[in-house]
Amino acid sequence: MNRKIIFSLLFLLTFASLPALGNREKTVPTIVEVTGIVRLVGTDLFRELVISNENNIWYIAADEINKLIEMQHRTVTVEGEETVTELQFANGHPAGTRRELRNIRIIYM
Repeated sequence: MNRKIIFSLLFLLTFASLPALGNREKTVPTIVEVTGIVRLVGTDLFRELVISNENNIWYIAADEINKLIEMQHRTVTVEGEETVTELQFANGHPAGTRRELRNIRIIYM
């Protein structure tokens, strides 16, 4: 009997807390040309490569990092598929925009 109650409580708590994770809305990828500085951001465990300029930050897809890792701290121009994700907090307020590049082709370095 106690096991059933404990299991039921854990089940309810798990699924009741899912909305707290927030929401994401993705757009259809579009081809863009981006010029900016290649930088490594994050922590030792969660590193990400980005291209940033004065207006935006584009996160490089994990499978594309090898193309740009040697170009850190340099200005590059690349072309790729941009996916824009609008992030949202659990309470519905906007949490920012995440832009990700895939299928990158280096135009200028």
